[in-house]
Amino acid sequence: MSHDTYELKADAREKVGKGSARETRRNGKVPAVIYGDKQPPLAIALPYKELYYKIHGGGFMTTIATIDVAGQKIQVLPKDYQLDPVRDFPMHVDFLRVGKDTVVTVEVPVHFINEEKSPGIKRGGVLNVVRHEVEFTVPANAIPEFITVDLNGTDIGDSIHISAVKLPDGVKPVISDRDFTIATIAGSSAARSEAGEETEAEAPKE
Repeated sequence: MSHDTYELKADAREKVGKGSARETRRNGKVPAVIYGDKQPPLAIALPYKELYYKIHGGGFMTTIATIDVAGQKIQVLPKDYQLDPVRDFPMHVDFLRVGKDTVVTVEVPVHFINEEKSPGIKRGGVLNVVRHEVEFTVPANAIPEFITVDLNGTDIGDSIHISAVKLPDGVKPVISDRDFTIATIAGSSAARSEAGEETEAEAPKE
């Protein structure tokens, strides 16, 4: 799991719709809906300040939360949220109920290690990240904080594909029909221009 789980207290919303959502926001709360796990959707209102810090604190979409609605504790995973386009205020959140067998689709960040052990990078090559995040289907209670790509032994011109990454049990890429590229080791423009200058210097003068 990416971050420690957390708990938010929520009020049930009797009414739904745009008017109700506006009224909820006027009262300093954020309208949200909990759905999934073969149960009817539950409309709730969450405390604005706590939710704001959770959304902007990182890892919000990959951290299971417990929402306490009048003493009923529901485990959820955020599925979507809307922010005010100007002020970044949370406007609405959709949560998915998490049961013991819930499988979810999430984007997981990619971390790179052992850059100092890459002959290509040592020779002036540049790590060109094609995917900073990869979308996976994973058990909701076992979402990895990140996946690790080992650059040990990589050289200029090498491509690192998803098949080269050791994934935790149950973690499967959403793209399953091809061995997609996560990063490449490219020759740097500085290295290329130096090589070009050397070639020019070696060329016989007329």
